[in-house]
Amino acid sequence: MTENYDTAQKIRDLAMEHNDFFRKSIPLIASENIMSPLAMEMLLTDFGFRYAEGLPHHRYYQGNFYVDQVEDITIDLAKKLFKSDQADPRPVSGTNANTSVIYGLLNPGDKISTPPLSGGGHISAAKFGAVGLRGLNIVNYPFDVENMNLDVDKTIKLIKSEKPKVCLFGQSVFLFPTPLKELKDAAAEVGSKIWYDGAHVLGLIAGGKFQDPLREGAEIITGSTHKTFPGPQHGIILGKTDEKTWKNIQRGVFPGTISNHHINAMAALGVTLAEELDYGREYAGKIIENAKYLASCLAEDGFKVLGEKNGYTESHTLVVDVRNNGGGRHVADLLEKSGIVLNKNLLPWDDGNKSQDPSGLRIGTQEVTRIGFGKSEMKEISRLIKIAVIDKKAPEVVKKDAADLKSRFKKVKYCYGDLEAYKYIKLLN
Repeated sequence: MTENYDTAQKIRDLAMEHNDFFRKSIPLIASENIMSPLAMEMLLTDFGFRYAEGLPHHRYYQGNFYVDQVEDITIDLAKKLFKSDQADPRPVSGTNANTSVIYGLLNPGDKISTPPLSGGGHISAAKFGAVGLRGLNIVNYPFDVENMNLDVDKTIKLIKSEKPKVCLFGQSVFLFPTPLKELKDAAAEVGSKIWYDGAHVLGLIAGGKFQDPLREGAEIITGSTHKTFPGPQHGIILGKTDEKTWKNIQRGVFPGTISNHHINAMAALGVTLAEELDYGREYAGKIIENAKYLASCLAEDGFKVLGEKNGYTESHTLVVDVRNNGGGRHVADLLEKSGIVLNKNLLPWDDGNKSQDPSGLRIGTQEVTRIGFGKSEMKEISRLIKIAVIDKKAPEVVKKDAADLKSRFKKVKYCYGDLEAYKYIKLLN
């Protein structure tokens, strides 16, 4: 063997251990999912080694005959699924999609209105994210903690007084639909474009179970494609806007913020779009049903689940205040040791200094739903969280119970094909 073979094998061993860890754990990270076998197959193709700069049929490289066809199909599927006039599947992540829109529509010094970080806003819209790097003037919408949503009346006043060039809506902690219908007239009055970051809820929008931003006032939707939308780690931009605006956004993608757009992931996105057209409505409905039921179970088991006034959630996400249980960092670490994987999260009353030890937890049901969990499993998840956090049962005991629960669910659902979930696929013996 060559000198560095053992080091390469160590990387492989760690990858296999990672698969095994998730095979035995309960995955509740709200920004992750598991792909279908056909979409996963696309990541292993020769597409992953090639370049395709520019738009289909107008490339800067040769050898893109098949890539152009795949991208054309992917664009058509996206426009059909989301009923959009335009679609660009080239962004390599949700943040890249956001950055492309920022560079396409806004110049340094322009004003943008965004949700606050403590109210679930995404880091790309913060002063240390892409918005800040572009040198934009940021104003944050007022947040209504009781309703866990934007304060409509105060937001209307803010838009009319601040007159932002772009109004950005959409969050990383996204319990309820954004009141776009109530806010679009204020934006129109001051000439603001409405942009909707649908990264977390893209699959719920695709399934017709959350809201329909392009019919409710948004001109642009950005999103990552691996959360409630169960595809590869990639991004997408959807539009229902004028040709000049769309061309500016596409220039923001290339040459603005990327060169090659990871063609294998784009092909996997195309497969997932087709699967969502066939299975997305059923899958999205089940995600939300599970989230609402898990929230109610956790509340019954003694946790403070936010959003109670409005039924806890209408998305895949629920948020729990664990200040009285040791704080978000402590509880998330404890649950990881107990075989339950979720994340600590800022709550509306936290300031930025608490980002590493915030008050809350964020929980998502999209991945466990993809492998077949239903209401009885949501109740069992709540029980496991309770005995770990409130009853202080030994983590190794809870971890065994979590693995036993997970062992009964071995297939990826709502997709084409039949593949064992979390199976490590070897190409070398």
